[in-house]
Parts: sequence; C-alpha cells; structure tokens
Amino acid sequence: MESWRKLRAWMETTRLPEDLDDGLERLEDYIHRWRSVRIIYFTMFLMALGFSIILTGIWPFLNELDPSAGKEFMGLIVAANPLGQMIFSPIFGWWGNKLGTIRLPLMISLGLFTIASGLYSSLELCQDNVKYWMLASRFLIGVSSANIALCRSYLSAATRLSERTHAVSMVSLAQVLGFIIGPGLQALVTPLGRHGHVWLWGGMHVNMYTASGWINVIMSMGNFFMFMPFIFQEHKIAAREVMVMQGGTSERDTWKAIKPNYFSAWTLIVAFFVLVFNFVLLETLGTSLTMDMFAWTNDESLYYMGIFMAIAAIISLVTFVLIEPMCKLFAERFVLIWGGFSLMVIGRLLYIPWGPEPPKQAMAYNASANLNSSDPIYLGCPPTQDWCPNLPALTLTQFIIGFALTSVGYPIGVTLIQTIFSKVLGPRPQGVWMGLMTGAGCLSRVMGPVFVGSIYTRLGTYWTFGFTSVMMIISMIWLLCSNQLLIPPTIDKLAKVVELRELHKPDDQSNADANSPIDEVEDELLATSKVVRILPSSKA
Repeated sequence: MESWRKLRAWMETTRLPEDLDDGLERLEDYIHRWRSVRIIYFTMFLMALGFSIILTGIWPFLNELDPSAGKEFMGLIVAANPLGQMIFSPIFGWWGNKLGTIRLPLMISLGLFTIASGLYSSLELCQDNVKYWMLASRFLIGVSSANIALCRSYLSAATRLSERTHAVSMVSLAQVLGFIIGPGLQALVTPLGRHGHVWLWGGMHVNMYTASGWINVIMSMGNFFMFMPFIFQEHKIAAREVMVMQGGTSERDTWKAIKPNYFSAWTLIVAFFVLVFNFVLLETLGTSLTMDMFAWTNDESLYYMGIFMAIAAIISLVTFVLIEPMCKLFAERFVLIWGGFSLMVIGRLLYIPWGPEPPKQAMAYNASANLNSSDPIYLGCPPTQDWCPNLPALTLTQFIIGFALTSVGYPIGVTLIQTIFSKVLGPRPQGVWMGLMTGAGCLSRVMGPVFVGSIYTRLGTYWTFGFTSVMMIISMIWLLCSNQLLIPPTIDKLAKVVELRELHKPDDQSNADANSPIDEVEDELLATSKVVRILPSSKA
C-alpha cells in the first residue's frame, strides 16, 4: 500500500512545467487537459486494435462458418473496415465541428463499435447468410473507427504548438501498439480451441475466434466510460494560445483571421496517401512475396515474417521516441523529407530485383501425385504468374534492408505529416480536414490489396516496385520543391510591452487623458499581453 502511495505521489503533477507557466491555464486545467489527451491515446489504440485483432483469425473463422465463401470474399471483408472508415471520417469530423464538442460523436461511435464487435462474436448464432453478417460487422467497426478524425482534431486543439510534435508522436505510437498487440492477443486466446465455452444459456460463444471480438467489447465499454463528463473534460488551448499572444479577445475571431494554406494542406494529404499506400502494400504483399522469391513454405513464411514484423515493431517504437529530439535539432519538414521519405524511397528501390537468376519455379499442384502441397517441387514462383521465368529474383539481403528502412522511414513520415498538417491549418477546428486525411489513409488500405492482385500477380516485381518507387520519388521531389509552403505560421514571442506597475505611471509629456484610471480587468489583460509577430519558423 505504501508503494502504491509513493507511485501515485511520483506520478502526481504538482506544478506547471516552467516553459508553460505563462498564465494561460491553471494547474488544474493542465492536469485535466492532459488526462483528456491520454484518453485520446487509448481510443486511438483501441481503434487500431479493433482492426488488427481479428486479421489472423478471420480466414479460418469464415471458412468454419461458410466453407463456400472463398478468399475473394474474405478480401471484401478485410477491405470493409477501411472502406467504412474512409466514407464516414469526413462526416464525423464535420459533426464534431458543428457541435463544438467531440464527446457525443465519440460516445456514439464507441457504442456502435461495441455492438459491431458483439455481432462479430455472435456470428455462430446466425443460421443464414453468415458471410454477409460478417461483412456487415466489419463495415460497422470501420464506421465506428472513423472517430479517429475526431481524435486527431481534438489533439490539435488541445495541445500547444510546443507540445504538438510529442503528442502526435505518442498517438501514432498508440496506433502502432494497437496493430502489434492485436495479433498477439489473438494468439493468446488460441488455447480456447474451436469449441471453447458457451455461456448465457447458449447466447454467448467464447472460443479462439470469437474471444477477440469480446475483448473489443470489454475494452470499448471501458473506453465509453472514460468519456463521461466527470472524467473527460475538453480543454482546447490552441486557439486560446494564439489569441492571448495576439492580444485578441475572441478565439473564434482569432482562428478566422488566420488563413491556412490550402495548397500545403492538400500536398500533405496526398503525401500521407502515398506513404501509407507504400507501407500497406508491403504489409499485404510480404508473405506471398517471400514465398514466391525464396521458395518458403506457408509455415516458414509466417514464422520468418513474424520475426521480421516483431523486429520492425521494436525499430518503429524506438523511432517514435527519437522523433521529438530530432525535430529539436532539425526543421520538422526536413526530418520528414530526408528522414522519412528518403528512407522509404531507398527501401522501395531496393525491392526492384537484381538477383543473378529468376526465382525457383514451382510446379502446378497435382492432387493425384499423392504429394503434400508443401513438397519442394510445389514451392517457389507459381506457374500462374507468367513473369516468373523472365525476371530476376529478389535477394534476401535486399528484402531485409528494404524492410528495415521502411520500419524507420514510415513512423517518421506518418507522424510529421500529421504534425505539420495540424500546424498548417492553425488553431481552427480541424474535424473535416482530419477526416479527409484519415480518409486518404483508408483509401490506401483499400487499394493496397487491389494493387497486389492487378499489378503484382499479372505484371511482376519490376512493375510493382518500379511504380511505387516512381510514386515515392515524385512525392519527395514535390515536397522538396514546396518545402517553404510547409512552414506553418508560428508565434514569435517578444518581451512584454509594459510591466503592470508602469500602467499607472504618469507621463509628464502626455495630456490628462493619459492619466485616466484603468480598471483591474484591463490591467490584468495588458499585463499578460505580448507583442507578437507571425513568422515562418526555421524549426517547422
């Protein structure tokens, strides 16, 4: 008990940080504001978890429920989640802006997330059209996870400019942890087996497929409770920070007076789409690419890709932590271009094969040969892919180095695009814009599997990685050419105009009106006012 008290005392905030002790907020407001930001972190983690936790079990579960569904329909089920999120992200963003609060939209979306997850876990109770019920459940989970736009919008409004990079890094880290932990939780419930347990007089089936959905239900109910008014209190400080620095009197007038550069905003949205598309493509293609190029069995591919993904996750976590220190040494836009995009470009170029010979050719599977499908003669590049004998193989060294560079470049790029994007838009409500950015990321997740089927399978590695390399190079050149437009307006603080004690000091040169009394409210406002200039920041 004593240890718990010491831990609470250590974690308790007893004073404002020195660089934030400027009278803009009280200690109590600061504590409540950061509590709300951390709840947003957890919400982003849960939305990522809701997508990833069922990925490894969705095919065997669908095959158990409806063996005639096929892998093509499974692809539709996987794509339903980002499709729902893409359609509804701008709508949720607009809704949050219209209400002026994110509480109601977030609580409704979490309620929908709970119902959709419960539906997924209750599919065994459905007698007919089970695959369509599964499709509907995943689409609804995607719709509910459109609240990510609201989370990003609130994060921009609830953090100061000096806190923004750290906050966006942490929320990106929360998403990555959700994607990593999801498959791990699915693996943990595998010992429940196919039959598992039946509770509530047959109304609740808990087995290795449905347990992941019930985990989502429990966690989303807890997340819903976190948004109760006595826990989650909205503190939007970004507009107030600029208003006070400019000596304004209205937050709305302040953000309306600052016109964002829409060209910069759309440039960053397109860059976000390109970056996420390239990452999702590699994530989607990884297993089949290694089986084609290195003649690995399905088990070997899953095992080695699991190792690669675990190492990549560790690299990404370290990278997220290092982003903020890097941005203190170099301008954010240069860290984005040279630390994020350049590494992604090199990683894509490395995937253009330069092996000495074509990959091992697999024989067409013949069931009458009495051989297992994992027999060596069936391993390698399948005969259905006409390009296999004509193109060189990707080497394992290329694959590993390219994968490592992606693991570093992607976290830097995706974090700083969101950071700069929020700063470019200024202190205005950002719900719709964050919805558009979230929708761009979702579109890339929908197009990734389609691209694999239409380009890689038909045309091969040269076209696949050549096209993505050109896409990344053009995006990087465009960012370089327009990097000055990525400098958001920042506040250059100067000294205070006057000290409070000087406000009543008579001036012998002035007339009698200059000595007229100033009421205490005006004294307080003038005492905290600062002369400001809007200048491009070298660290932006």
